[in-house]
Amino acid sequence: MGNLTREEQAAVEAAMAAPMLAQVEAWAGINSGSRNLGGLADVAALLSDAFAGLPGAVTMVDPAPVDAVDAAGKRFDIQHGRNLHLVVRPQAPVQLLLTGHMDTVFGLDHPFQSLTWLEPGVLGGPGVADMKGGIAVMLAALSAFEASAGAGRLGYEVIINSDEEVGSPGSAGLIAMAARGKRAALTYEPAALPDGTLAGARPGSGNFSFVIGGKSAHAGRNPEDGRNAVVAAADLALRLAEARGPSLSVNVARVDGGGPNNVVPDNAVLRVNLRPATLKDQARAQALIDAAVEQIAAEHDVSIHAHGGFGRPPKPMTPEAEILFGLVKQAGADLGQSIGWQPTGGVCDGNNIAACGVPVIDTMGVRGGKIHSMEEYLIVESLAERAALSAVTLLRLAGEAR
Repeated sequence: MGNLTREEQAAVEAAMAAPMLAQVEAWAGINSGSRNLGGLADVAALLSDAFAGLPGAVTMVDPAPVDAVDAAGKRFDIQHGRNLHLVVRPQAPVQLLLTGHMDTVFGLDHPFQSLTWLEPGVLGGPGVADMKGGIAVMLAALSAFEASAGAGRLGYEVIINSDEEVGSPGSAGLIAMAARGKRAALTYEPAALPDGTLAGARPGSGNFSFVIGGKSAHAGRNPEDGRNAVVAAADLALRLAEARGPSLSVNVARVDGGGPNNVVPDNAVLRVNLRPATLKDQARAQALIDAAVEQIAAEHDVSIHAHGGFGRPPKPMTPEAEILFGLVKQAGADLGQSIGWQPTGGVCDGNNIAACGVPVIDTMGVRGGKIHSMEEYLIVESLAERAALSAVTLLRLAGEAR
């Protein structure tokens, strides 16, 4: 190891000795798919007990109301789990935000439910990398940091939400509130690559459901009296798809609607995901959507209602972010870890934090791979590696208050 102070060395040793593997096995052994409210509550209870060892009171915050559109275009409410929130030393001169998520993409009825040792040092299982391993790393680093002499110089908020894998619709407001005034943020998504590479810039993401109302008529006797909602949906889908390019990804994901072959369909729902590279691209995409909806509605004489929006703004690599990345890179170098970063096409809560003007590194979690698949795995030695990296990073950010 390189230029570590005695304080940093002590924090590293404490962080690396934390019972992270046992925690991952316990937490990942409970299904906590984003829609499994019972499983999320069980995991939240374990996390509350674990984080209760830190200063400050752990609270569970109810999600904001969320609705969606069904296949018939009708709105319905969606329930999400509660979100863990911890505030420590809010009056300290340096303030950070640390975030993670307890939910996974694997529902209660998904076949991927158990943990398996794929080989020595490689644990497979739902959420072991994304991101129950990351939560264990966060807790280990914070616990080690709290035992240091410099702890009083730094305050922080921790949020572990229950709906990140579905876009954080019920927790985005809580994250935005907690991000205010923070010097920096660390989010514990797994590393972008198995070698530990961090994610740099990210595109934004917007999910839209376009509810199209037409007019039914007999397909043989008087089709001219009808207004075909499915055709209008197809026209809108093509119009949006034509806009895709290097700085804007457009994925037409699904069309619902229609009915018997002898009836002009009077309803359709079009679902589209758009990923703009920059905020300018997002504005351009929104203008495109608005114009296309107006034009298609007029041309087909139908009604179109757009539900949804850009829930994940683009996350650019700003000068402030580069400084934070540099700090983490140096911490890694002093630990004998090579830390690099690269742009990625995925999105996460780091997008939302960056939109608040806070520099964020959102892949401080474990090394692993094949997330969101039945082959997800955790490289166990990375638990200690990344806990040490976070512990040194926290101490050096706290040192800015001197």
